[in-house]
Amino acid sequence: MASLTVLHAVAQGTAHGFDVIDVTGLPGGTVYPTLSRLERDGLVASSWEDVEIARGDHRPPRRYYRVTPLGLRSLNGALERLHALRPVRGMRRAARPARARH
Repeated sequence: MASLTVLHAVAQGTAHGFDVIDVTGLPGGTVYPTLSRLERDGLVASSWEDVEIARGDHRPPRRYYRVTPLGLRSLNGALERLHALRPVRGMRRAARPARARH
């Protein structure tokens, strides 16, 4: 579910890791490995911010992410599958196995 959440955040315009953390509420230890996997799988692409812009703001350069066309198709397919699920109204009891009679 983390992959879907992170991919959704990037598709909505959240462009760099810290903002993905803020928007999703997921920890950095989840967000950054997820972004790496999404990029490896071709669902997001990234580029580094210009060093001079970062220096002007007195911080390290940021890596910006954007969803790819494949990522958008994958995201929309996953969202359609999720929306097709129906709510569960209550917990059903698991059937108990019959006792063996001696």
